[in-house]
Amino acid sequence: MRRLLFCISLAAVLSLAALPAAPGGGFPEVWRAGTVVSDEAVAEAGLDRCFVVEEVGDAVFSRMRGKSWAPGCTLRRGQLRYLRLLHRNMEGRAQLGEMVVNAAIADDVARIFRRLYEAGYRIGRMVLIDDYGADDEASMRANNTTCFNFRFQTGSRTRVSKHGMGMAVDINPLYNPYVRRRRNGMFHVEPSTGRKYAFRRDGRSDIPCKIDRRDLAYKLFTEAGFRWGGAWRSVKDYQHFEK
Repeated sequence: MRRLLFCISLAAVLSLAALPAAPGGGFPEVWRAGTVVSDEAVAEAGLDRCFVVEEVGDAVFSRMRGKSWAPGCTLRRGQLRYLRLLHRNMEGRAQLGEMVVNAAIADDVARIFRRLYEAGYRIGRMVLIDDYGADDEASMRANNTTCFNFRFQTGSRTRVSKHGMGMAVDINPLYNPYVRRRRNGMFHVEPSTGRKYAFRRDGRSDIPCKIDRRDLAYKLFTEAGFRWGGAWRSVKDYQHFEK
């Protein structure tokens, strides 16, 4: 069994379009988000080594620069943290994940995702949004769970969004889209491919990984003081938890 090393190499910059499996199902020598590992490898490594909060290193920052770390970013690199996380993918297999968040919520987020993993909660994908060029629509279409992506609020040049502060997490966004009703009565949905999951009549059970008030992610995040976008009145952002 290969030893788990908490380091990043240039391999982490490569495309993550495929989901590579570690040799023999064990942990790879480099923590590469998207890698599928065996339950035996997880047991040998121990969960304490699979849910880690650390500073944003040079290799990770090089992936972010000019993308999620956009020109004009108001946060210092030292205000962010890089999380190594484990999650169950849609097939129920253990998969390496990663996330950049504000240091103020890093410990809470790591604890929540550990509890989700222990409960067998399914998360489609969890890689940095920089692997999608910091393009929210592309990342959401891939059902990618993310946090930090610097930007200002819509219509403002001074107010930073919660994602721009690293204070909001989006979970399984394809199945839990953002929905806003326009003045003409039409609905705007993000991602656009999530439209068939946008309308949540009571009792609807055909939405995979549906986040509602009975969902475990909802319970854990709200217990930790996060607000859920699905409870908003003017829009519905079912994927979104913020502080």
